[in-house]
Amino acid sequence: MVFKIEPCFCSGLGGMGENTEISVFEVNIRFVGGLLSAYYLSGEEVFRVKAVELGEKLLPAFNTPTGIPWALLNIKSGLGRNWPWASGGSSILAEFGTLHLEFMHLSRLSGNPVFAEKMQSIRKVLNRLDKPQGLYPNYLNPNSGQWGQHHVSIGGLGDSFYEYLLKAWLMSDKTDEEAKKMYYDAVQAIETHLIRKSNGGLKYIAEWKGGLLEHKMGHLTCFTGGMFALGADSAPNENTGHHMELAAEIARTCHESYDRTATKLGPEAFRFDGGVEAIATRQNEKYYILRPEVIETYMYLWRFTHDPKYREWGWEAVQALEKFCKVDAGFSGIKDVYATQPVYDDVQQSFFLAETLKYLYVLFSEDDLLPMDQWIFNTEAHPFPKGRCFGDF
Repeated sequence: MVFKIEPCFCSGLGGMGENTEISVFEVNIRFVGGLLSAYYLSGEEVFRVKAVELGEKLLPAFNTPTGIPWALLNIKSGLGRNWPWASGGSSILAEFGTLHLEFMHLSRLSGNPVFAEKMQSIRKVLNRLDKPQGLYPNYLNPNSGQWGQHHVSIGGLGDSFYEYLLKAWLMSDKTDEEAKKMYYDAVQAIETHLIRKSNGGLKYIAEWKGGLLEHKMGHLTCFTGGMFALGADSAPNENTGHHMELAAEIARTCHESYDRTATKLGPEAFRFDGGVEAIATRQNEKYYILRPEVIETYMYLWRFTHDPKYREWGWEAVQALEKFCKVDAGFSGIKDVYATQPVYDDVQQSFFLAETLKYLYVLFSEDDLLPMDQWIFNTEAHPFPKGRCFGDF
């Protein structure tokens, strides 16, 4: 497979250089990740230069007492702050925990160790903290270095932190033993305290709030099926089969959340309580905004098992997207997946192109397209080389 990408990012950083406040997390996974991926796929030097330049602009966000970065950064002034709604001025686990892949590549490509050092500082803070029941709360205060509210979610606010622990281990050619231990210890805690099985036999990952379980699973949490599959062959104590079984169970549950709607597209969140299973019961959880996580899990399960049902489930989603989300100018999210005549939200999210369609393309491609032993996807589905391929250009 030959990739050809023409450089088109040759002028400055546009609005990034002005008095603009940006999300460190979003700029990293989308822009830095996209530039790095473009460089690795094309070899064009301009993408490497711009990735490093943009990464350098994010560094002031780490100027906190603990080294845990601010969520928001004013590019011009270098001043950072956190989301005003976050618990006690905390940073978000999924945000500061989803920088490692890109920043390690930035250090390698620039020769500047500062990016990797920022990641090691985050690891040190996390490793010295006591984890309630072995779980990582979603909120961490960058000033005190202490947890905020003891809320745990493997979906929103937590999700890609776990993904990046595993992928850091894999990207390092399985030399980052610290990341490996953190990942598998976290999975064990998740299995013990969050994973439950419904009366109908569906395994799901609940949310944990101060010791109490909320029997709700978000669409975002459905990425875990793919994550468990990706990490199965390195599982400790010869637990490969167990992790693959868990991956398949999560994939099945998430497929059921799609299959039990009128549109055959899944809701933002679905519940397992009051006799309900894999169904959204609240109006503000019934929407679908073109999210990729379920397709992502199908893609990984297909690559690792070649069970045809994963392509069949993916094709069901393609047909549903075409029928209910396609509009004249592209694709739109819908406000209620249970309505036979759904209402559009008139938004085509950027991750629909970066992730949903890409994962579908990979799902229906041959295994030599971005083979799993050579490439790894960042959380926005931008492919990076791993292991021995880490320095090809």
